[in-house]
This record gives sequence, C-alpha cells and structure tokens, in this order.
Amino acid sequence: MTLVKETAQTSKIASDKKSEMSTRIRASFQQLLAFASLLALVLFFSVASANFYQAANLSNILLSTVVTGLLALGTTFVIITGGIDLSIGTGMTLCSVMTAVFMTQLGMPMILGVLCGVAFGALMGGVNGFFVAVLKIPSFIATLAMMMVAAGLALVISGTKPIYTNEVSGFQKIFALGKSIPGLVIPNAVFILFAAAIIAGLILSKTILGRYTYSIGSNEQATALSGVNVRKWTVLIYTLAGCFTGLAGVIATARLNSAQPAGGMGLELQAIAAVVIGGTSLQGGKGSIIGTVIGALIMSVLTNGLSIMSIPQEWQQVAVGVVILLAVYLDMMRRKQTAK
Repeated sequence: MTLVKETAQTSKIASDKKSEMSTRIRASFQQLLAFASLLALVLFFSVASANFYQAANLSNILLSTVVTGLLALGTTFVIITGGIDLSIGTGMTLCSVMTAVFMTQLGMPMILGVLCGVAFGALMGGVNGFFVAVLKIPSFIATLAMMMVAAGLALVISGTKPIYTNEVSGFQKIFALGKSIPGLVIPNAVFILFAAAIIAGLILSKTILGRYTYSIGSNEQATALSGVNVRKWTVLIYTLAGCFTGLAGVIATARLNSAQPAGGMGLELQAIAAVVIGGTSLQGGKGSIIGTVIGALIMSVLTNGLSIMSIPQEWQQVAVGVVILLAVYLDMMRRKQTAK
C-alpha cells in the first residue's frame, strides 16, 4: 500500500514538473513571437521611411514608451490576477497634479515631493484593491468609478489650469537627456523605465507576491482554500500597481514641466493594449514583464512609424485596435490549445 502511494506521489510530481516545463516553454515562445513582431515592425518602417531609422527618432520612440510602459508594468500584475484597472490614465493625471501641488504649493523639497507623488499613487491603488478584494466589487466597475473620481479631483485641485514646476530645482533632470551611446542619446527617464521593469520582473518571478499573483489569477478559490489570504495579497498587488501609476505621474510632470489636469485620458487603454500584446492573458494566470516591455515598444514603434508615413491619426487608432484584437484572438487560441 505504501509503495502504491509513493508511486502515485512520484507520478504526480513528475506530472507537475512536466506541466511547469510546458508552461515555461509556451511563455518563452510568446516572448519570442512578440520580439519577432517588434523586429518586423522596425524593419518594415525602416524600409518604408528613411526618417524612421534616425537617432533622433529612435530616441523619440524610447521617450514615448516611458509613461505608457510604467503604467503597463503595474497593469501587468493586475491583469495576471484576472482583474483590470481602468483608472491608471486619470490616476496618473491626479498623481501628476498632486506631485506639483506638493512641491509648489506645499513647498516640499523635490525628493520628498516625488516620493509623496508615488505614495499617492500607491494609496489610490490600495483603495482600488480594497474595493475589489474586500467589498467584492468587480474590478471593471471599481476602477471605472476611480477613473471618474480621479479625473474630477485633478480638475478640482488644479482649478482646471496647469500647475507649472519651473521653480522646482533639479526636477526636470528626472526626465532630461542623460547618457549617450554612439549615435543615440538616451534620456534619464528611459533608464528609470528599464530599472522599474527589472524591479517589477524580479518581484513577479522571485518573490512570494509574484507567486501569489499568478496563483490568484489561475484559480482564486483554490488559492484561498490552500490557506493564502487572497484579500490581503490582492490589496497589495493593486497597491504595487498604484506605485507605478504614481511614478508615471512624476515622470509626466517632469517631462512637461507642469501638471496638466486634463492629460492622461486614454493612456489606460494604451497600457492595457501593451500588456495584452506582450502576451499577458486577460483571463489571468499568465504574463511576464519582458513581454509587457516589448508590447509597449511595439505600441510606440507602430504609432511613430505610422506618423512618419503621414498616416492620419484616426487610421493609426484603427491599426492599434486591429493589433489588440489580433493579440486577444491569439490568446484565446492558446487557451483552447492548452485546455485540450
């Protein structure tokens, strides 16, 4: 009898390892597919327009990726849990306004103002997580309401006018041109994005928070039955996502040298699109930070390339929408194949 049990356990362990290996292989394939798509876009636009493959334009592409990429990093965690966060665009705007208020109207030093801006984003994320995990409000509804609240507060606090940060010493250096490599100048903000991506990747792959993020997204009920405090971890995951929203607000303020109370609208869709294009499943349980960074770059390259080819903005939106539909369709196909 004991021998039978040991044999069954051995078989189960072997089966789990095989399943884990299969999942890793599929994830690696998805990342390679996304990277190949990015290279194909770069090659196509380089051939289509001589202006695309210029150092100044490549720098612009990296710059345009920063804010969307930071929002997408936090969104990756939320979507892997099977949720959605529609408040990140206007939430970023409110964090931008509050960062400017902290430094200009409350007279905080630059470093403290930046930290408070990020902390304000974390607070918003925590509130979202409380609504979703504790009050059991669907994430779509909870974050939709937060989106409207954040947009309204940004207008009320700013008085519907931009808040300029010209007099804050050293603030613009956060976004300013930084290191140079042969033929290309990379702004500091780009380094901040990649540093944030590395940190997010380590959290997702090496920490208990990352492990529970995947577990909650794969099967929330089973995770709870195994003794995990799903409510607490879900709130923490949304709080972490809010940190990235706050950081994006700080970067946006430094880039424009002001807080724009009506900015940020629509960025949530671009961030979600970057996450989906990067291979994260909208049904939860699967995704990676590397894929999200590649997805954000694909969005920037696609938009920039179409602009250089003088494609009207409305057709650019159509193209981005088609890419999103294709990414979601491929995710559905992968799900069906996995289920077989």
